[in-house]
Order: sequence, then structure tokens, then C-alpha cells
Amino acid sequence: MKKVAIGIDIGGTNTVIGVVDQEGSVLAKGNIPTGKHMDVNLYLDDMQAEINRVLDFINEEIEVMGIGLGAPNGNYYSGAIEFAPNLNWKGRVELVNLLKERFEYPIITLTNDANAAAIGEMIYGEAKEMKNFIMITLGTGLGSGIVVNGEMVYGHDGFAGELGHVRVEKNGRECGCGRRGCLETYCSATGLVNTVYELIGTSKLPSVLREKVHQGEVTSKMVFDAATDGDELAKEAFRYTAEKLGTALADFMTFSSPEAFILFGGLANAGDLLLKPTYEYMEENMLSCFKGKVKLIQSGLPGADAAVLGSSSLVWQELNKEVLA
Repeated sequence: MKKVAIGIDIGGTNTVIGVVDQEGSVLAKGNIPTGKHMDVNLYLDDMQAEINRVLDFINEEIEVMGIGLGAPNGNYYSGAIEFAPNLNWKGRVELVNLLKERFEYPIITLTNDANAAAIGEMIYGEAKEMKNFIMITLGTGLGSGIVVNGEMVYGHDGFAGELGHVRVEKNGRECGCGRRGCLETYCSATGLVNTVYELIGTSKLPSVLREKVHQGEVTSKMVFDAATDGDELAKEAFRYTAEKLGTALADFMTFSSPEAFILFGGLANAGDLLLKPTYEYMEENMLSCFKGKVKLIQSGLPGADAAVLGSSSLVWQELNKEVLA
């Protein structure tokens, strides 16, 4: 009988559900809208129904070992989503306890989406042989997962590793956290687009994006396509993003000396357009004793299944802890 884990990635718009075996093969997937219900119990009714539907789709004998969840502001210690700004359910949602009332699986565990991605990278991706690395997720915002000596760093309250909210400009861009100048306001899909808007207003660089601003909203995909075609303003937006990110990574190197920084998420898919200049700025700003010691690489998790691979990996990690205990 094949052992499987259910991985659930809770996003602001959609929730993706997948059944994953120990080799990282996704046997079946489904999804439900996240924001459909203001009542979390009605949302969980839909989740439970979708899990059962996905499991029924599998035509082989399986043993479900547990559920792993990645969610915004998911706290590993408490099993709760705590004050997530982009979800309908405000305050503290005791998600793990609510799911334990519905399922009798051996393990039901939760963490934030960036930590889930880091654990997924350790089990399925580029960090299989690594004990010290930092995962940087570059999506709408910037998340991070820090692994030291093979262990996820959660801190005393479960919220360690919010590197997206390290301030890189004292009176910089306004952040959704309520402060100004946070790294994610510069180094994210949203930050890249905001950089383009600023450059359109302050520079004379030629760009097809100037016309697109008048036609409607500019997207990070438009910026990437323009930069790939040699657009000067789009290339400058990526260079500026890389400068901010590379300089920040040089600082992050000092507190845990990782073997690698692994970039994950939509913006990371820009490849060398982002990675090459980021590495150069990182090395330029690195403390001398760290120069040349750290790799900067793209995630090895396949894009379409990355979210459920990350969240399902939480189950295997918890099982490994039980074996070692």
C-alpha cells in the first residue's frame, strides 16, 4: 500500500489540494476558492468535500499519513492562522484543531507558505543535501524560510524569518504591514511593477511600458517580456530590484551563513535576468569572510506542483521527527 500525504496550499484567492507520495509524485489535485465564505467552517466544508473527491480519483491502494498546510501567517507551534491580512477570517483561526475534528489522520500540521516551500525544497528539490540554506519566495510579496543545521527556524513564537519585512529604506515605500521601506515593497512582483511606475515618472528611458500604463495596469509578466526584448526601462527595473535583493542577501548571510539562497516563486522565474545581477550585488556587498562561499540558485520544485509539494512535505518531516525521537 502506497503511503501518501495531502498537501494544501491556502492562498488569498484559491486553495490548492494535492495527494503526494514519498517520491514527490502528485497523484491527484483539486482546488476550491478561498474567499468564497466569510465563515471558516463553511470553507472547511468545501475543503473536506474536495479532499474526499480528490482521494476518490486515485485508482490504487493508498494510506494517508496526514495533512500538511501552507498558509499566510500560519503558525507551526499553535496550528493557527494568526491575523492574516489577505484572508476573510480575521483574528486567530485554529485551523489544525478544526481539521482534527473532521479527519483522524496521524498528522495534521501547519506552517506559513514560505516555510512550507523551504521544507519542500529539502525533501524534493535543490536542498536535498543541504543543512543550512535560506528560501526566498518572490511572489506578490517576499517570504522566507530559514533552515539551520537541518532544522526550520521558527523562533520562540513561530514567526521567525520574516525577511520580507526587514526595512531597507528608512522612509521608503509603504508596506501592507503598516511600516515603510520593507524589502518586499522593492523585491516582489508588486515591487517590480511599482519600480516601473517610478521610472516612468523620473527617467527618460525608452519603453513600450509607457504606452501600457495609459492603456491599463502594468503586470510583472509585461515587465519581464519587455526586458527580455531589450526594453531599457524594464531592464533598469530588474537591475534596481536585483540591487536591493542582492544587498539584502549579503546582510542575511551574516546571521546564519547559509550554503545557498534559493529563490522561489513567480519573480524567480525570470532566471538570469534577476539571478545574475542579484548575485553580483550580493558578492559586491558581502563581508569579506563570506565572499565566494554561498550559492544563489533557483528552486528545483516544479512550478505547477510546487505549492502542494511544499505543504505535503510537512507530513514527511513530522514523520521523520517521530522516527528520530
